[in-house]
Amino acid sequence: MPRFCIFLGSREGRDPQYLADARRLGEALARRGHTLVYGGARIGMMGALADAVLEAGGEVIGVMPDHLVEREQAHRGLTQLIHVRNMHERKASMAAHADAFIMLPGGIGTLEEFFEAWTWHYLGLHDKPIGVLDSVGFYSPLLAFLDNTVEQGFLNARTRAELFDASTPLELLDMLEARLAR
Repeated sequence: MPRFCIFLGSREGRDPQYLADARRLGEALARRGHTLVYGGARIGMMGALADAVLEAGGEVIGVMPDHLVEREQAHRGLTQLIHVRNMHERKASMAAHADAFIMLPGGIGTLEEFFEAWTWHYLGLHDKPIGVLDSVGFYSPLLAFLDNTVEQGFLNARTRAELFDASTPLELLDMLEARLAR
C-alpha cells in the first residue's frame, strides 16, 4: 500500500475549491488503498484532507513536533500520530514514511517542505515521484517560474520534467501511481 506524503496549508484559503480538492484527493487515496502521511493538524486544508481519508476508511499518519501539537491543533483521530522534537525531524520522518510526494495549496511552510523533498530527489537522495496539484490555477505562477528557470539555464529540463503537475486530484494521482508502478 503506497504512502503519499502531502504538503498543504493549515488554513483553508479563500477559494472553496481548495478544500473540495483536498477532500477529493483524500477520498481517492483511501479508495485506492493508499496511506496519507502529512503534518498531523486537524485544522484547515490539513484537517479536511485527513478527515476525508479517515471517513473513506483509509489510514492516516500524522507527524508533528511537540511544540506545534497545541499551536497546530493536532488531529487526535489519526491512525497514527508521530511526535518528533523539531521541524527537521518532522520532514525527515514524513519523507521516510512516504513513497510519493504531493503539494496542495499552502503557504511558506508548504513550499519549504515541498522544495526540500524535490531537492532531495534532484540530489539522488530518493527516487520518489513528486507532484503539484494546481487547484484553480493556484500554482500556475510557480509552475511558469519553474519553466522560466529552465529557459534561463538555472534548472535542467529533466529535473523540471520529473515534477508532475495537474489541475485535478484524480489526474495527479493517476500520474503518480503510474510512476510508482514503473
